[in-house]
Formats: sequence, C-alpha cells, structure tokens
Amino acid sequence: MTKPVIKNMRTWPRNLSTAQGGGLSTAQYGGMSTAQYGGMSTAQYGGMSTAQYGGMSTAQYGGLSTAQYGGLSTAQYGGLSTSQYGGLSTAQYGGLSSAMGGGMSTSATNVYRSNIPPWPVFLREVEARGYQAEAELIRRHLPEFLWPENFF
Repeated sequence: MTKPVIKNMRTWPRNLSTAQGGGLSTAQYGGMSTAQYGGMSTAQYGGMSTAQYGGMSTAQYGGLSTAQYGGLSTAQYGGLSTSQYGGLSTAQYGGLSSAMGGGMSTSATNVYRSNIPPWPVFLREVEARGYQAEAELIRRHLPEFLWPENFF
C-alpha cells in the first residue's frame, strides 16, 4: 500500500533537513520558507495560511482540519494517525520516522511532505486543542529546538 495522492491537497516539506527543499530550509519551496507556496508562508496555499488547503486551515485537507486527511485527523493518513503513513507513525514514511522519507529524517532526498503547519506551530496547536497524549508523542521524537517554547 502506498500513500495516496489526494487531489487539491497542498503539502510542504516537513522533515528535519536544512538542505534546499527540506523541511527546515528557508530557501524557496522549503518547509520554513516565507515565500509564496513556502511552508511558513501565510499567502494562499502556504503552510501558515488559514485559507482553504493552507496549513493553518480547519477546512477539508487543511493542516488543522479534523476531517479525513486533515492535520488533526486520527483517521488513516491523518496528521494525528499512528497508522502507516500517518503523522504520528514511526513506521517508514510516517511523520515521526527518522528513516529516509519520514518526518524526523534529516535526509535531503525523498523528503517527507505533509499538510500540517511547521512542526513548532503544529505542536503548539495540538497542545492548545487538548491532544496531550499526541503532543507528548511528538515531543519524544521532535528535537527540543523545535518545541514551541524553544522556537518562538
């Protein structure tokens, strides 16, 4: 089974690579880029956008949506799912996996992509919404410098 490609869903690099195109890269299209379409951009389709499909959107496919595929969904492929390809999965290609293709990988190739806002923002939002067990799981895998209290 492979991770599905969801039409219209926007994703951004969300791994721990600082290389171009990586989740911690500030270069264009990087996970921490504030440029249009960047993972930290507030513009439409950006990782910090509240508009439809944005990382801070609660609408379908949004990074803070509880609907299927949403960043706060516990359903398969959701940001709070522990199943294969889920945002809280430690299996290969999962959001908490340090293997190539995973969200905790530092590899510059096969970069993990997700519809969630940047990790520090996502963790802050998860905690604010009362998902304490999920927040603790993220903290166990996320480097401390990306914890909200150390990042902002």
